Amino acid sequence: MTPAARPGRTGQVKGDAERRPSAGGPAPRRATALPLPVVLAGARGHGRRHLENIRRLQGEGLLRLVGVCELTPLGAAELDGQHVQQSADLGALLDSTGAVIAVICTPIPTHTDLALTAARRGVHLLLEKPPAPSYAEFRRMADGVAAAGVACQIGFQSLGSHAVPAVRELIARGALGRVTGIGAAGAWARDEAYYRRAPWAGRRRLDGADVVDGVLTNPLAHAVATALALDGSTRAEDVTGIVTELLRANDIESDDTSCVRVTTTERAITVAATLCAENPGEPYVVVHGTEGRITFWYKQDRLLVQRSGHGPEETVYGRTDLLENLVAHLRDGVELLVPPAATGAFMKVVEAVRRAPEPVALPPDAWSVPPGENRRAVRGIDALVASAADTLALYSELGAPWALPKEVSTG
Repeated sequence: MTPAARPGRTGQVKGDAERRPSAGGPAPRRATALPLPVVLAGARGHGRRHLENIRRLQGEGLLRLVGVCELTPLGAAELDGQHVQQSADLGALLDSTGAVIAVICTPIPTHTDLALTAARRGVHLLLEKPPAPSYAEFRRMADGVAAAGVACQIGFQSLGSHAVPAVRELIARGALGRVTGIGAAGAWARDEAYYRRAPWAGRRRLDGADVVDGVLTNPLAHAVATALALDGSTRAEDVTGIVTELLRANDIESDDTSCVRVTTTERAITVAATLCAENPGEPYVVVHGTEGRITFWYKQDRLLVQRSGHGPEETVYGRTDLLENLVAHLRDGVELLVPPAATGAFMKVVEAVRRAPEPVALPPDAWSVPPGENRRAVRGIDALVASAADTLALYSELGAPWALPKEVSTG
């Protein structure tokens, strides 16, 4: 746990963030002999996916799990019989195991402090998205990591898809004509238990600390980050303006049905997302051009190219695992796919959501509870989300009766 995350607050593992990495600190730990020792901080919930992935790479001889950082130790079944060191103190665990890599999948408010705890020891990082709950915390993390000289990969797995550079190449050679804009749509469903799984779930703040666990910034953050990547606008300085419309159907503090327009130095990007879909589907990003369009279902690595004078072309691409890419970077100098600088534009969106007015509750007649389900579904939201991605319009511009006046931010 961090100083701002005692038990009963975010209930997370211990760091030592009062100390700062510096240029005169320990050198980054050497990544020479395989398998590289790795510690996982946060092994339950979404962290189980990281645990499974570490096991996969361990089977390939690339990594060796040497420690798990959790408040409550994992049982033998959770560790699949493997014996590793366990502690609620990340710094002590990194010291005792000599880990070269730390995978951090803990509550959002703890990311910066735990990342710096590892960086100060020369430990390289895979940091789960979103990297921080505010732009200031993001800069503190990124600057500290840079000062320590360690490698840091941010866990936007969709940016490891080989479809991303393929789309960028199609745009660059004018296959779509002039690109007029990029839209993204995410229509997911989450039940009541989703918001009760942790004290920080569905919160904008917890005990005075920013959380910003909204639909655009956490569960469907990949839609935002992927749209920005396809645009080639990943750095903070690439963003010139942001408009948000934040709403909620659930009885939570944060937003669950929202849209955002990001103006970049290239063009406008509109992302519409909900966790209250009537019929949940695969999220996607669509690139609009004067001579065609590309639709990218980023969780499936599936691309559909539709161009004037050509038949539709559908391709499923491969994907580079981000932890595997981090190992290749440390061993062979392969370029990191998602360093902190490549998430600066996304963090500008997080900051705009953080600074926006509190999400407004949708009127009771705007949503219903589907039969046999313990969740809320917004009437007509699936079509509205798709229309926003197709027309690049916000909910209010599409005539949604419950939509808010637009909130403009350039921060």
